[in-house]
Amino acid sequence: MVKKREERGKEKKSGGDIECNLDGDYTSPIQSFQDITIETIKSVIMHSRYVQSLIVLTIIGFFLRFYNLGFNSLWLDEASTNTFAVMSLSGIWQATAGGEFNPPLFYWIEHLMLMMGNNEVVLRFVPAILGVLTIPLIYFAGKEFMDRNVGIIAAAAFSFSPFLIFYSQEARAYSMMLFFVAFSMVFYFKALKTNELKDWALFGILSALAFWSHFYSFVIIAALVIYAILIQITNIQKNIHNLKMIAVSIILFVALCFPLILLAVQLFATRTSSAPAFGIQGFGIVSETIRQLSGFSDIAMFLFLILFVIGIIQAFLIEKNKGIFLVTLTVLTFVISFILSFKMPMVPRYLIFFNTVFFLSVAISYRMFYGFINKRWVVYCFIALLVILSASMLVNYYSGYSKEDWRGFSGQIQQMTKPGDLVVVVPGYVSQPLNYYYSNASDQTLEFGASTGKELEVINAGKGNNSAYFVVTGDISAANPDGDAIAWLTEHTKSLGQNAGIYLFVLA
Repeated sequence: MVKKREERGKEKKSGGDIECNLDGDYTSPIQSFQDITIETIKSVIMHSRYVQSLIVLTIIGFFLRFYNLGFNSLWLDEASTNTFAVMSLSGIWQATAGGEFNPPLFYWIEHLMLMMGNNEVVLRFVPAILGVLTIPLIYFAGKEFMDRNVGIIAAAAFSFSPFLIFYSQEARAYSMMLFFVAFSMVFYFKALKTNELKDWALFGILSALAFWSHFYSFVIIAALVIYAILIQITNIQKNIHNLKMIAVSIILFVALCFPLILLAVQLFATRTSSAPAFGIQGFGIVSETIRQLSGFSDIAMFLFLILFVIGIIQAFLIEKNKGIFLVTLTVLTFVISFILSFKMPMVPRYLIFFNTVFFLSVAISYRMFYGFINKRWVVYCFIALLVILSASMLVNYYSGYSKEDWRGFSGQIQQMTKPGDLVVVVPGYVSQPLNYYYSNASDQTLEFGASTGKELEVINAGKGNNSAYFVVTGDISAANPDGDAIAWLTEHTKSLGQNAGIYLFVLA
C-alpha cells in the first residue's frame, strides 16, 4: 500500500526520536564533492525542498540587505571606516598599531573597494554581500550541529533578522566577523564528529580571519576551543591523538594572528585603563543584546527567549553534549561581556557572533512542537513566525532614517551660513561624518572642533563679528562626561532645531 506523503516524511530514529524530513523519499545524489555535476545539481534544485527553501531565503536575504543600501547617510563609525580606508595598506596597519581598536582586515578590503568609487553603497557593499552569504553558512552549521530542519529555520532567522540586516547595511566589520564565525563553525561541528585534520585546520584558519575582522570574536573562538577540549577530555586521556587535532587549530590560529594578538593585548590594556565613557554595563548588556537580536522588540524578545530555552532543553534531551554546548557558549559569552562591561565600552553589536548560538537554539525548539503534531508544516510555521516577528520592525526600518542624516544636514547648514562664519563641531571627532558631505572650503566657512566648555570659550573669543554655528550630537556626553560643554552651550546658545539626531545651535 502506498504511503501518504506526510507519512513518507517520517522516519523513526533510535530512542523513539522522530525526524521531520521535508524531502520525503527524495535522497540527494550529492554526498561528496566528487558527486557534484550539472545533472546532480539540477536534481537537487528540482527535488530538494531544503535546497529550494535555502535558495529562496538567500534571495530574500539579498533583497533585504541591498534594498536602500545607500539611503542612510554614513554615521560616525562608518565615516571613521572611510577615514582609515583611504589610507595606504601600510598606513592602515600603522593606524591600528597607533591605537585604533579595530583590526585592519576590514579596512584593507574597504581600501580596495574604494577603487570603484567612494559612496555609501561602495562602503557598505562588503558587509551586505557577506551578510547574504552567512545565510547558507548558518544552514550548513545547523545541519552539522543537529539536522537540516534546524539549519533551514536558523537560515530563515538570519535572513529576516532586523538586527543582522541593520549591520549588513553598515560599513563596519561586524557582518564580516559573523561571516567568518559562522563559516568556522561549519567545520568546527564537522571536526567534533570526524576529528579529521582538515576540519580542525579550516576551523583554525577561519577563526583567525574572524579575529582579524574584529577583536571581540576571540570570545566565541575561545569558548569553542574550551568546549572542544572539555568534551574530548575522556578521549584525550585514552588517545593523545585527539588533543593533537585540536592543537592544530590552536597553533594555526596563533601563527596567523601572532602580530595581531600582541597588538590586541596592548590595545586591551589601554582600553581598560579607565572607566568606559559609553556603552552598557552589567546585566544590561545581556538583556539589551537579547532584545536587539530578537528584533529590537520586547514582545519578540519574550517569545524568542521562550523558544531559546525550549531549544536548549530539547538539545539536552536529544544529546547531552549538544545541550552543554549551547549552555557553555551562552554562559561564557555573557559572563565575559558582563565583566568587561565595567572595564571597556560594551554594546550589543560587539556580540553579533552570538546570533549563531541564539538562533540555532531557537531553531531546535521546533523538535518539541513536531513531537506533538508530527506534521512537516511545523517547520514552515516556524519560518512564518520568524517573518511575522520581523515584519513590523523591517517596515519601520525601511520607511525612515535609522542613522543620523548628515547628508541632509549638510545641505541645510550650507543654506544658513555666510562666508566667514564659524562651524563648530561638538565633539570634534564628529567632523568625520560631517565633512564626508560638507566642505567648509567651498562654503567659505571656518570649521573648528571642540569637546569641552573651555575649548568652546576660546573659539568664541576669537570669532570676531562672524556668526558661529554649533553642530552637536549625543556623543558629547561620552566625550565630555563632566558636562561643562553642554553647560556652556546651554548658557550661550539657542537651538535652531535638530535633524535625525544632529542638533544645531547658534550664539544667543
